[in-house]
Amino acid sequence: MKWLLLLALASCQQDKPATPPGKLELIDAPKTTDVAPLIAKEVARATADHKHLLVYLGATWCEPCVKFHEAAKAGILDQAFGDIRMLVFDADRDNEALERAGYKYDLVPLFALPGVDGHATGKQIQGSVKGSNYVQEITPRLRSLVDG
Repeated sequence: MKWLLLLALASCQQDKPATPPGKLELIDAPKTTDVAPLIAKEVARATADHKHLLVYLGATWCEPCVKFHEAAKAGILDQAFGDIRMLVFDADRDNEALERAGYKYDLVPLFALPGVDGHATGKQIQGSVKGSNYVQEITPRLRSLVDG
């Protein structure tokens, strides 16, 4: 009888669906001239939600940025980045404010790991996310920001 119960329990365990991955979150940053306090607030909120926060700087004229944004919204990146929340800034609008907080870059998209004070830590990746293999290209680069 015990064996039947154990067998039934084991069968139930196998039938349970796997926990779905989290969702990569994109949050549009409001326009502000002092981004560090805003970013610090989002770092604290993400930490409380057991997520990593990245500052994401893109532009509407940047094809790789648009493709990344579309893939994120479509859920294509959820499996790899379900534990990440991105605070999204626009290069044309937020460039100066981000630079004052230490976010320096030459290329977009920019993905940067902020400090708890909202200022740049210097841990960042920037540049192209192109072609049909962009998910495979960006995955190890983004993971290295949050995991290492």
